[in-house]
Amino acid sequence: MTMQIISIVGLVLIVLLATLRSVNMGAIAFLGAFALGTLVFDVSEDDLFAGFPGDLFVVLVGVTLLFAIAKGNGTVDWLVHIGVKAVGGRIAFIPWVMFAVTSVLTTVGAVVPGAVAIMAPIGLSFAARHRINPLLMGLLIINGASAGGFSPIGVFGVITNGVVERESLASNPGLLWLCSFLFNALLSVVVFVMFGGRELLNRRVDPAGPSTVDEEPPGGGGGASVATETRVEDRVVTLNAQRISTLAGLLTLVAGALVFDIDVGLLALSIATVICILFPKDCKDSVGQVAWPTVLLICGVVTYVGIMQQIGTIDMLGDSVANIGVPLLAAFVICLIGGAVSAFASTTGILGALIPLAVPFLQAGDVGAVGLIIALAISSSVVDSSPFSTSGALVVASSGPEVRDRVFRGLMTWGLSMIIVAPALSWAIFVAPGWL
Repeated sequence: MTMQIISIVGLVLIVLLATLRSVNMGAIAFLGAFALGTLVFDVSEDDLFAGFPGDLFVVLVGVTLLFAIAKGNGTVDWLVHIGVKAVGGRIAFIPWVMFAVTSVLTTVGAVVPGAVAIMAPIGLSFAARHRINPLLMGLLIINGASAGGFSPIGVFGVITNGVVERESLASNPGLLWLCSFLFNALLSVVVFVMFGGRELLNRRVDPAGPSTVDEEPPGGGGGASVATETRVEDRVVTLNAQRISTLAGLLTLVAGALVFDIDVGLLALSIATVICILFPKDCKDSVGQVAWPTVLLICGVVTYVGIMQQIGTIDMLGDSVANIGVPLLAAFVICLIGGAVSAFASTTGILGALIPLAVPFLQAGDVGAVGLIIALAISSSVVDSSPFSTSGALVVASSGPEVRDRVFRGLMTWGLSMIIVAPALSWAIFVAPGWL
């Protein structure tokens, strides 16, 4: 029992140090795994490295390298331009284009913070140019990233499904993705209504250039119409050989992973390498843009959790939750823990740490495993809108200096409220009815 308590204290210290000192959580987790594993728990080096997630390492490196190439060569810009053109320049649809594009990026393998990092500067520049509430734009981008992130080849999905598979729990990767997508889409409808989306419905921008669009004045009432000048100043990106090759690579990744069940990481890394061989000058800086901090975070936290599993900490905590006596209450507590911790830390790390905690509880069979995994995944990811989380911080950083403080306060209110709202709703929908 003493070793288990020490390992829990160590995990808490890892989260606190990473949050308070702004140090990568994975680096601190590796320090904890080495110090506690070898000096306190007497775990051999071979056993310590046995917990290193080599498969996740390859996935993260492969997909982030591929999307670094796609960002650098303009493929992502082309996708955004096509999206705006597809909605005919209607300003009310632009936030939804950002939602859709971001969800596509994470669906096919981009890490959630990476996709937000790509889309937030683009979306917030649209917001400033066309007088869209930056909170509306930022939240739809974050929700879009979470919506696609749990696909079978998305990073969140790979992490969650991988942990579930290793723990021999019942799983349904497709349903996990669908439920997460629908939850985030419906949540985005609420965001759209709350943060000024209805005021955008009568406004549009001419994709061909300057135009004037007549609008009703604020408050309506039959007054004179107001001519609002809008102009598209975005650089139009056309397809070239490199972008066509990248699009073909992305389609190959989707088909290979979903249809032919090829390993996502190895396939993505192979596709990225082929593109680098074809266009070496344009891709020479891409390796430096791999999401190495995310790679370090995931590998460090999962390695530390591996030690916790070896010394029995995971079983002890799971049994403690199960001993609450009320299975549904215990499930709700797990979801609350996921939301509260993830709002101040990385969701990718939390998913790898919390699901094993629920294993003994789920093996008792009192609560459906699939339903609780879905609820825990949603509870832990929706709170990414907190400005203390990576995605929220990226939106704040991408906002103009004149609105940055307002965006920070708005995201803090919204994100912290999701700590309660997301677990309560997901628990009520996916756990309490017992249909999963």
